[in-house]
Amino acid sequence: MGFIYNGISSQSMKIRARLIGWLVSPSLRNSFETVPGKAGVADFGCDFSERAITLSCSVLPQRSFADLVSVLDNVSEWLNPANGLKQLILDDVPDRYFQARLSETVDCERLLRTAGSFDLRFICPDPYAYAIEDEVFVLSQTGTCEVERLTGNADSEPVYLLKGIISASASSYISIITNGEELRVIGALAEGETLVIDTGMVTAKVTDAAGNTLRNGLLCLRGLNFPVLRKGSNSIEIAAVDATFTELKIQAKSRWR
Repeated sequence: MGFIYNGISSQSMKIRARLIGWLVSPSLRNSFETVPGKAGVADFGCDFSERAITLSCSVLPQRSFADLVSVLDNVSEWLNPANGLKQLILDDVPDRYFQARLSETVDCERLLRTAGSFDLRFICPDPYAYAIEDEVFVLSQTGTCEVERLTGNADSEPVYLLKGIISASASSYISIITNGEELRVIGALAEGETLVIDTGMVTAKVTDAAGNTLRNGLLCLRGLNFPVLRKGSNSIEIAAVDATFTELKIQAKSRWR
């Protein structure tokens, strides 16, 4: 068993690794308040905190201690936390990835003169795991349709890619209603342009056919009502008023908690 970090496998780095535990749910952040004169506390709900992942690792016996140090030097460069968050894929659950980096010092214990063991402790500021092969839905007609998310076990924050023509007129817009929540695009949007709406990043941009960013897309939105997709069936209703709708591509960003 092992893992892949930043596209590089632990096996190629001469490291054996195994997952020594699994969080059924990330740590919780509870919001409680004491109310004078009231027994107990007032419950204002909870949210998820960061996720921690610990891997038990070992280096197989090398020809010399210098070779062992060389392996560890390469590992240090590979996992340098100063490089920021990178994709972490565990061999035990190869259908998903985490955005992670090292959170603690790595101290290698010498088991033999030329072999050693150590633990890697990764921190994931975003506690969710994301599907490596994501679900994508393409809608090419106005009206109401159902899209069904089959991957993951949590609500997802999708990316919407909208193509169409919306003039600068105040009466011209495209309405996208996801599970009863409306996202209204008021333009302007020209032929060949794509409005990319990223729910997770709470951003929007307009790109050309080559994917180059042309301008800020938030000005194309009336309100910041970003869509959320539930696990299972989702209702999508599209309407074009004094505008031309061409296509809506939905990258589900399916995920697990």
